[in-house]
Amino acid sequence: KRRKRNGKWEAYSKGWVKPRTVGGHGGNVLCLAVGLGDSIYSGSDDCTVSVWRGGNKIRTLKGHTDWVRCLAVGTDGTVYSGSCDKTIRAWSDEDGTHIRTLIGHGGTAFALAVGPNDKLYSGSHDTTIRVWST
Repeated sequence: KRRKRNGKWEAYSKGWVKPRTVGGHGGNVLCLAVGLGDSIYSGSDDCTVSVWRGGNKIRTLKGHTDWVRCLAVGTDGTVYSGSCDKTIRAWSDEDGTHIRTLIGHGGTAFALAVGPNDKLYSGSHDTTIRVWST
């Protein structure tokens, strides 16, 4: 359902809770991913990934040199971030450690998805889709 409130349309549904607003990036939030448990990840044009639990920011993942445009989470909790720097980074959900950098795209990584057997799929501005064995 939709209703008009304060001149703007907003969606609502029975059972939805009032949203909680949190801040923590130095730039625009460009992408989100939901992880295991109550983990939420946000990517930004400040080149970082923020990790949230219970509505609180618990860490910042740094390493990209350009905007973070996409995120995905593996079944083992590995967090993947794709960036305008043409790389995909893998991070440990447990402690935020950088695991590895995947290099191969010739353009911005715009899309990430984790498929069966934890294979990582990425789509890029270079018009390719790549499949990575994680």
